Amino acid sequence: MAGDTDGTGGNRGRSAEEAALSARLQSLGKRLAHQKGPGPEVETQSGSKSDPSAIARGFRLSTELVAGVLVGAFVGWVLDKWLGISPWGMIVFLLLGFAAGVLNVMRAAGVSSGPGQKPQ
Repeated sequence: MAGDTDGTGGNRGRSAEEAALSARLQSLGKRLAHQKGPGPEVETQSGSKSDPSAIARGFRLSTELVAGVLVGAFVGWVLDKWLGISPWGMIVFLLLGFAAGVLNVMRAAGVSSGPGQKPQ
């Protein structure tokens, strides 16, 4: 009991255990780093350049849809003026433009590969 009151014997055992544990943790860290390969800093830098941001992707998809509708409406309007078939050219080509816009959005989003091709 007298040996326990000074506290040096318990601290020596604990510090030796802590030193052994620290050495084992360092060894494990080195082995994991060797198995893992390059650090996460390299992966985040290369991944950020190849992957577009969500806002840019949203703008691209919305632009695809709006462009299809506008081109269809313009073609319909030109045909209405040229052939004199007042609302029918606009109606038909507006619907065709909408369908083309939706198809372009699906292709850009990766849902569809195109006509006659299976999606991946």
